[in-house]
Amino acid sequence: MPELGKYAGAVLSSYGVSLLLLAGLVAVSVWRSRRTARALREVEERVRNG
Repeated sequence: MPELGKYAGAVLSSYGVSLLLLAGLVAVSVWRSRRTARALREVEERVRNG
C-alpha cells in the first residue's frame, strides 16, 4: 500500500464509501431482477392457465 500521508483517512474512507455504494447497487439490482423474474413467471403462468 502506498504511503498516503495526511490524506490517508480521506482516501481510505472514500474507497470504503465507494465499495459500500457499489455493493448496494449490486444488491438492489439482484433484488429487482428476482422480483421482476417472479412477476414474469406469474404472468406467464396466468396466460398458460387462463
